[in-house]
Amino acid sequence: MDSGGVNMESVRMRLQAVRQRIVQAERCYGRSPGTVALLAVSKTWPTSAIQVVHQEGQGIFGESYVQEALPKIEALQGRDMEWHFIGPIQSNKTSTIAQHFAWVHSVDREQIAQRLSAQSQRVSPLNICLQVKMGDETQKAGVDVSDQVTLRKLAHAISRLPHLKLRGLMVIPAPLQDFDTQRHAFRRVREVFERLNEDGLDLDTLSMGMSNDLEAAIAEGSTLVRIGSAIFGERTP
Repeated sequence: MDSGGVNMESVRMRLQAVRQRIVQAERCYGRSPGTVALLAVSKTWPTSAIQVVHQEGQGIFGESYVQEALPKIEALQGRDMEWHFIGPIQSNKTSTIAQHFAWVHSVDREQIAQRLSAQSQRVSPLNICLQVKMGDETQKAGVDVSDQVTLRKLAHAISRLPHLKLRGLMVIPAPLQDFDTQRHAFRRVREVFERLNEDGLDLDTLSMGMSNDLEAAIAEGSTLVRIGSAIFGERTP
């Protein structure tokens, strides 16, 4: 039942509950069934917990810290799993990220994208999301969602780099309890996404929505929700 301090049966039950929330939100907000993917955020959790979630049919996992992620990726090598990097990117870690991850959700500088492009040795392109933020979140990484000039310039620059494929946008809005306020934040990101596609980009991914706001994100067009605590439980500080 327990392994490494993780109650495996609880993890299974929480995973099923999250999947049901996604299905219900798709139905409630007129989304086609199966159009919202689930990314299990496994940072800080042991390989044993990841294995349980994978055994339940979950295929994509998100990590935020390179040094923590590498032993997990190595231990689980050979399984049908896709790894997404969702944390802040240090310049000296780009080579490792490009080598071990299929997706990078947190690109907000052209220099970082250039390094990922130059250092990628993958056969298939490295999938990239451009991270955006709300204007009042000065402490967060990301391009201000209202800075249309910078967003457009950066998106087009990334789209031209070899070995990368710009897939869409990622956002981590401030924790908000009110559903309508949550929707408003996600709506602003969706509108930027739509404008970039009108500008000639072929984006297909909106990485937005976490444990406390996935319904609002799905209502506003999210194609991928990043869920950690609602699957694995609350992290110990």
